[in-house]
Amino acid sequence: MKKNKRIRLLKTLEEHIINNKKEYIIISLMFVIGIFFGVFFVNNMQETKTAEVSKFFNDYINKLKELEGLNTLNLLRESLIENFLLALAIWFFGTTVIGLPVVFGITLYRGFCIGYTIAVCILSLSMPKGLIFIFSSLLLQNTLFIPAILGLSVSGFKLYKSIVKNKDKENIKIEILRHTIFSLIMLAILVLSSIIEVFLSTNILKLIIKYF
Repeated sequence: MKKNKRIRLLKTLEEHIINNKKEYIIISLMFVIGIFFGVFFVNNMQETKTAEVSKFFNDYINKLKELEGLNTLNLLRESLIENFLLALAIWFFGTTVIGLPVVFGITLYRGFCIGYTIAVCILSLSMPKGLIFIFSSLLLQNTLFIPAILGLSVSGFKLYKSIVKNKDKENIKIEILRHTIFSLIMLAILVLSSIIEVFLSTNILKLIIKYF
């Protein structure tokens, strides 16, 4: 029974991606542009600012090394709240005609954050330690986080197009309901991303960071 539900859910998501290819391409490009902006920003910082960022990052690593145990419940709560607010913001602004630029802005910003983090890791730790840090701390949860954010943004984009093209209130209500249901599915994926981040990625990082 559970297997059938999982298959139906996967088919629904697959159909959603196929039916919204153009929107996914546009949103994905925005996300990638955000990543490039983040990397570009770090690579073009002044030397004093670069030194400050590297010092802050290395201090963080040293504190992590000295830390005996992590308060996983606090970390999970913070991650869940952050992801919930992010999903809520994209859902809300996706339901308004004037909110589309905000949805695009959130997508760009999340890409920027990832690009910035990657660049700071490489800048502070150099190769190959920087890459090891990135893969151990960012890779697992972002295999779920990034598709969920892209899916949320595309759903908001699709709803905006439906509102502009179709003025029928009943049809708009149906599209808002679809957007809400899809957003809840993406929120569930974000919750799973938070769990992976706290209970897998953080512990993997704690093991690996001892050798830095």
